[in-house]
Amino acid sequence: MTSTDGPVRAPQVSLAEEVRSWLADNWHGVDDAAWRSRVVGAGWAAPTWPTDAYGRGLSRVEAKTVAAEFRAVGARGAAVESRGYPALAGNTIVEFGSPELKREVLPKLLSGEWSRGCLLYSEPGNGSDLAGLQTRAELDNDVFVVNGQKIWTTGGHEADCALLLARTDWDKPKHAGISFFIIPMDLPGIEVRPIKQMTGESDFNEVFLTDVRVPAGSLIGELNDGWRVLQTALKEERRTMGFELGAAKREKDGRAPIFTGANDLIEAAREAGKLDDQAVRQEIMRIHSWRLVNDWNAIRAHKQIQAGGGSSLASLGKLAKSRILHSSWALRFRLLGARGLLYDRADEQAYEVDHELMWSFINSIGGGTDQIQRNIISERILGLPKGYEPDRGVPFREVRKGGTARPVES
Repeated sequence: MTSTDGPVRAPQVSLAEEVRSWLADNWHGVDDAAWRSRVVGAGWAAPTWPTDAYGRGLSRVEAKTVAAEFRAVGARGAAVESRGYPALAGNTIVEFGSPELKREVLPKLLSGEWSRGCLLYSEPGNGSDLAGLQTRAELDNDVFVVNGQKIWTTGGHEADCALLLARTDWDKPKHAGISFFIIPMDLPGIEVRPIKQMTGESDFNEVFLTDVRVPAGSLIGELNDGWRVLQTALKEERRTMGFELGAAKREKDGRAPIFTGANDLIEAAREAGKLDDQAVRQEIMRIHSWRLVNDWNAIRAHKQIQAGGGSSLASLGKLAKSRILHSSWALRFRLLGARGLLYDRADEQAYEVDHELMWSFINSIGGGTDQIQRNIISERILGLPKGYEPDRGVPFREVRKGGTARPVES
């Protein structure tokens, strides 16, 4: 399978016709693995990516046409580059990865071989101050030897692969000595320990890396340029968390998605006999107006990205979504009355609301806290000055860590 298997469309043939013709020739009589390989090789799995990256170079609108034709015949695997981990990791590799890394990793992301991924970013002492990370990656011939600890790793216990941030130069300032990698999670030396959450689940993990040998070819971008690469990955994560209001976790757990939009809240108020309560009605419309404004900002952000630029509006969307989710589930909780006080599966509706109320706060933490998003908005959208950074320009081994100014031994 190569990234140039897809045929060239004649000018007079519409995209929809081309997809239908390809499906007619390829859809039947193959097993799942062979089918996914065909879809990836033809460029339909990532139609918006360049042709040298298993794509077709199509627009997002054209990608929707591709996906619609696949759905019409019940075929899977089209346009997966726009959502989930393929969007986050794949788009980052498309922009910064070497040709060899693209050939090795992109088919795995698109075919589902690496269907579940995680992010090895945050550390016990470095969450919002992510640039202060201390996991080290030391080059040894053609491999990096990685040692350190990561925490709050969502899905780490079931991940096939991970995006990893590690420090590769302790003599550069903290933002300048970081490198970005993609690694399989079954490498020797990786230990994953689940963390119990207040919901009773264990979606988060702490991850220990002990003498993990990472091939040098797993580097995304240039050595020590990981902070710049990270911004693309974070942009994808914040776009997903800010503007895509689906319930991926609910779908993963096999539960029907419930979006707390105006119709859902109106129905909940009606069931509780509170639809005529003016305070409830006002709160529903307040949440609805926030959602509409966020949708409009999503359109603005997509247009900026399509025009070839980045968009700090993703931070605005993520911050808005936090408020929407918190307020929506808090209202649903209040409408339950005393039923909401018991976190009991015997009452399915009350359990659902309690669970989602607690889970909604992940949006205020994951992908950068609400406070970090406010900093981004103030600096990049409003043009306000950056806050004072005492360690700017200081070699990282001289930066104060854990309350000490003791130099870090290399």
